[in-house]
Amino acid sequence: MIKNQPVSLKHIVSQNEGNIVSDMDGEKVMLSIKNGKYYNLGEIGGAIWELVEEPVVIEKVINTLLSEYEVSHEECKEHVFSFLKRLSEEGLVQLEDPEAAV
Repeated sequence: MIKNQPVSLKHIVSQNEGNIVSDMDGEKVMLSIKNGKYYNLGEIGGAIWELVEEPVVIEKVINTLLSEYEVSHEECKEHVFSFLKRLSEEGLVQLEDPEAAV
């Protein structure tokens, strides 16, 4: 897991196990069994959550969102990085730097 490192387009992200996710009026809400907290992921956060169900390169997540929403590449990238970093800090996702594994 990445701690205090910048996130890049090449990082691989995936969901951690132990979360119960439900759809409520078009927004995803989640309960982390591990830390006992509830999270409202919202509509876009829910879309990101679904995209990271299996390990995926962050660049692919951003490109998928760009094809579905009207947003600039830079704004999308900033929001995705921020969202995934926060989920990582909460222990909800894994972020891996493929270059660090070499």
